Amino acid sequence: DAAAVMRRCDVLGACSEEPGRLTRPFASPAMQQVHEHVTSWMREAGMTVRKDNVGNLLARYEGRDGRSPTLILGSHLDSVRGAGKYDGPLGVMVAIAAVQRLQDSGTRLPFAIEVVGFADEEGLRYNIPYLSSRALAGDFDAADLKRTDAQGISMADAILAFGGDPVRVREDGWHGGDLLGYVEVHIEQGPVLEARDLPVGVVSAITGQSRHRLRFTGEAAHAGTTPMDRRKDALAAAAEFVLAVEAEARHTDDLVATVGQLSVEPGVTNVVPGQAVVSLDVRHWDDKVRLERSGLLLQKARDIAARRGVSLQSEPVADTQSVRCSPGFMSLLTQAVESVGPPATKLASGAGHDAAVMAGLTDMAMLFVRCKGGISHNPAESVTEEDVAVAVDVLGKFLELLAARS
Repeated sequence: DAAAVMRRCDVLGACSEEPGRLTRPFASPAMQQVHEHVTSWMREAGMTVRKDNVGNLLARYEGRDGRSPTLILGSHLDSVRGAGKYDGPLGVMVAIAAVQRLQDSGTRLPFAIEVVGFADEEGLRYNIPYLSSRALAGDFDAADLKRTDAQGISMADAILAFGGDPVRVREDGWHGGDLLGYVEVHIEQGPVLEARDLPVGVVSAITGQSRHRLRFTGEAAHAGTTPMDRRKDALAAAAEFVLAVEAEARHTDDLVATVGQLSVEPGVTNVVPGQAVVSLDVRHWDDKVRLERSGLLLQKARDIAARRGVSLQSEPVADTQSVRCSPGFMSLLTQAVESVGPPATKLASGAGHDAAVMAGLTDMAMLFVRCKGGISHNPAESVTEEDVAVAVDVLGKFLELLAARS
């Protein structure tokens, strides 16, 4: 099972919009390739497959009773730019492997299983994370359909080109009857499990995050003839803000804050930058601290802009609250880990996941898989077949325990 999971992640890792590195945005030709592969594997596992309007791939393995409640297993199939091949797809492949075992043994559970490959968790194309899980959770904002990507293509047009109906995305909200919960397997994206020499861990909570986009607007001018004291350099203001973000995070316990995007106009060697647009990502397990520090950083940006004689526009992109995992599901996952063999450990997630959105719909739990060096969002992202085998076994045991409880 684990060998098949690893091979399939290799196959999906070759589906990219950029030669030489993995970049798979929402509703892209590369995502269409992924859907073709994953659809065939889902059907091999005895599931019926459909795609909703936003582009999620959903596969159903019926329970003993066609009217039985449903457990959702899943993760995302999109990527960041220059990604590793396990962040997201590993969870979908492990879920398919667990269902394949049920199919091979002729086992039907007292609940149905729905495996979901979310179309957009990273927010690479439209800078909105959890786009497709929000649709399934019934929390999609129709105003986002007007957003445009770097090529000027609206989200509505992208969905239409991908085979969905943007007018009906609000209908993607779960309407398949009673839900038991949502479980997601994911690489840890951090160093804790490796430091403890453990293959898997049970997630206790998912850290909240705030994302903003800031636009510093100054005045483009000749780099050779404009005196330094007469400049309104938008990039210099943005650079000062970047350092302020770093300093604030270093001096606040457990806070992480990142400026991961920067665009400059006109972007010419001999022109003082007239505009600079930056992203801001702030995370903390305590929502009160996160919101306070986000507000403080936005005020620092305004102060920097005023002092340097440039204007500032800021807009919120996303705000996700910290979410605690379901105690009942955590208990079952802990039992499953211990029955498979390794000691069970609990750890919080500093990264956001679709599970945080799904928690607004149903009970939620996550299982982390150790990744080498804690590296993620990087081509060096790596897991071992042995650890993946443990994850498949744990998920299978979890299903067994949940069936017994049901």
